[in-house]
Amino acid sequence: MTLWREHFSCFSRDALLATDYMRILGIDPGTRITGYGIIDVEGNRLRHVDNGIIKTRSSDALPLRLKVIYDGLTSVLKMFSPEAVAIEQVFMAKNPRAALTLGHARGTAVISAVNLNLEVHEYSALQVKSAVVGYGHAGKQQVQHMVKALLNLPEVAQEDASDALAVAICHANSRTLKQAVSNSSRRQ
Repeated sequence: MTLWREHFSCFSRDALLATDYMRILGIDPGTRITGYGIIDVEGNRLRHVDNGIIKTRSSDALPLRLKVIYDGLTSVLKMFSPEAVAIEQVFMAKNPRAALTLGHARGTAVISAVNLNLEVHEYSALQVKSAVVGYGHAGKQQVQHMVKALLNLPEVAQEDASDALAVAICHANSRTLKQAVSNSSRRQ
């Protein structure tokens, strides 16, 4: 297993005393490279905790590659203890075999979180791009630069890790919107 991490700033949970706090793990699944990104949400503030990739060897059989992804994500989950996991939904690929293989990686990522009793939230690529850039058809570079700006990163994260951070940001924004709607409903 190859687990690459970029570590810019880490905030201990004890240091964050706000009641509106959550740690979110975003996952960008892939059988060759699975990206992950962890953020802390305190009120309307986002803080980068960690991001990286889990690489598999393309020469390995698919079951072995899925094990590498499972073990890597389980390690990340245990190390950072997020309260929620967000993952991108499978898109309709032109190549059915590629979509099926991606589905295996995605299922492996979901199981790694569910086995630790974590909630898994799913978002489409359109939802992620809209939440991060404000435009659902934004390009990858636009998303990467907005992730860098929103999380105050010193440099653009690796592509798959940046995508995972974007999914985590999407969940943070979605969570905030759901709370606002819920609070509004209670007042009426």
